[in-house]
Amino acid sequence: MSLSRPTARSALALFLILALALSVVPGLAAAETRTGGTVVVGPDETVRGNLDAFAGSVVVRGTVTGDVNAFGGDVFVAEGARVGGDVNAAAGSVRIAGTVEGAVSGAAGDVTVLESGTIGSLEAGAGSVRIDGTVRGDATVGTETLVVGSTGVVEGDLRYDAGEFVNEGTVQGRVVRDRSIAQGPEFEPVGGVGEAILDVYGFLVGLVLGAILLLVLPGFSSRVADRAVSDPLRSGGVGLLALVAVPVALVLVAITIIGIPITIVGAVLFAVLAWVGTVYGRFAVGEWLTELADVENRWVALLVGFLAVAVGVRLPLIGPLVELVVFLLGFGALALVAYDRYRGRSGEETEPVEPTETGGESAPPA
Repeated sequence: MSLSRPTARSALALFLILALALSVVPGLAAAETRTGGTVVVGPDETVRGNLDAFAGSVVVRGTVTGDVNAFGGDVFVAEGARVGGDVNAAAGSVRIAGTVEGAVSGAAGDVTVLESGTIGSLEAGAGSVRIDGTVRGDATVGTETLVVGSTGVVEGDLRYDAGEFVNEGTVQGRVVRDRSIAQGPEFEPVGGVGEAILDVYGFLVGLVLGAILLLVLPGFSSRVADRAVSDPLRSGGVGLLALVAVPVALVLVAITIIGIPITIVGAVLFAVLAWVGTVYGRFAVGEWLTELADVENRWVALLVGFLAVAVGVRLPLIGPLVELVVFLLGFGALALVAYDRYRGRSGEETEPVEPTETGGESAPPA
């Protein structure tokens, strides 16, 4: 049995999207690199080698034999967990309750070595740093607030530059204030460079996915953009409903043991569709802007949409709102057009019924 052209195109699009997702999320094929809303190394899990994580949060409860290189909102090495190498983090917060054999370094909002935590050395540029555990080597810190708690131990030297410094613990080496630390190259560039690399990476990967969608599903993609532009309130509302309802449904399915595999597959598909929705949201913005300029070119619209949203999400105060609205528009329009296609409409009207000579309507042909 041969596939129809629309079905074949849909299958090809799904294959290309999944292939791109696998290339962007190598953690599905290799343990060394993972991405997602939350990256977790379980209590009984061992990652052999380095772990490169790009995520909103990173939690290590098991063992990583190499380095942990994390770009995310939060990084947590739990009590009992072990990292055989270094922890290099550009994150909102870094908390170490387990063991890090190497150095903990990076730029973060705050860095905390908890009482149960032990690290090899510390190099941190952060808003606040607190040491309640053990640093076996030297600590070099540039921060607004530095606290060595009563249970904190620094077995080497402590070099710091801080607006406020409280030392209630033990520093076995020298304690030296070095005002050049805050200007040192080891701190300031870490967050900025990492953020810039991730921004460019995400921009290019999203642009590639958009090109695949326009190339393989041009008609469907145009209908999604048209629906988002012509009916933004309904599209946004459906996007918000799906964003809330689908995760809740997946959790309810997961309550049963037999539902866990279904939930895992559903979560992966939901994440892929949400990603596609963000791309369609940007494409819709580009379609709207190019229509205002009397330009009709889908490739130009795709590029303009990505550039416009890239600027919009960096606006002070409203940047996160711009990103959310664009996502909801694209995700909701995608759901609406997919539903229309499922119902057999696909945005097309049914053929009119011709009247008979007596004024009635003729029956449709068999």
